[in-house]
Amino acid sequence: MKTFPFFLACMFLCQASLFAQNTTDTVPVANDFKVKSFIVPASLIVVGSLGVDGLLTPLNKQVNEKMDDIRCRKFHADDHIQYLPVVSVFGLSLAGAQAKHNYYERILLTATSWVVMGVAVNGVKYAVKEKRPDTFARNSFPSGHTATAFMGAELVRLEYGDESIWYSVAAYSVASAVGIMRIYNERHWLMDVVAGAGFGILSARIGYWLLPYIKGFTDKIFDKKFSLAIQPVDEEGQMGIGLSYIF
Repeated sequence: MKTFPFFLACMFLCQASLFAQNTTDTVPVANDFKVKSFIVPASLIVVGSLGVDGLLTPLNKQVNEKMDDIRCRKFHADDHIQYLPVVSVFGLSLAGAQAKHNYYERILLTATSWVVMGVAVNGVKYAVKEKRPDTFARNSFPSGHTATAFMGAELVRLEYGDESIWYSVAAYSVASAVGIMRIYNERHWLMDVVAGAGFGILSARIGYWLLPYIKGFTDKIFDKKFSLAIQPVDEEGQMGIGLSYIF
């Protein structure tokens, strides 16, 4: 039984290596929507959903029971390291790695991916209302921590994977560790984590696909030239500040 967590970790890390070795034709770039780039994350979501009163519900309970055999005390590093892959999207370039997009584009990419993930994950949470393993709260499916970590890991892969596979492996290893800790800390069922990984990866790829549209929209806004004038106003004993601008 004590070998089970090791097996679970290996399963996640093998999946991480698989994602890291994806060729560039699976990456949604520019305005090129490629359905096959969404097959893997969508499959993870579908498999994860089978744990919600479905075929894999018994597996959820079996995993949780086996975790009870080795669980000594809970630790909550996952609350913090879930953000590490996202931070790495910007931090790796500061360390000398070459990203595919500049900082402005990566900010748009990350923000778009995060919005997509937040809407999707929270929408499903409150629609499904699955009970958490450790409380009566009904917002277990899917795992938001895992989705955040895998979203960041996929963004790292998309931005730096061509330069070195080890950036992808490291990011996905951190994301996998977050998923394992969510199960160990009894905050989520196994299938919550599997689906969370799918939502995270899917959100990053949607963000990548939407980037040209979002950038085009923001460029139009920030490219507008305007003049701004601020001056004091004193009329009939009333003091104030006047503000005028012209587009």
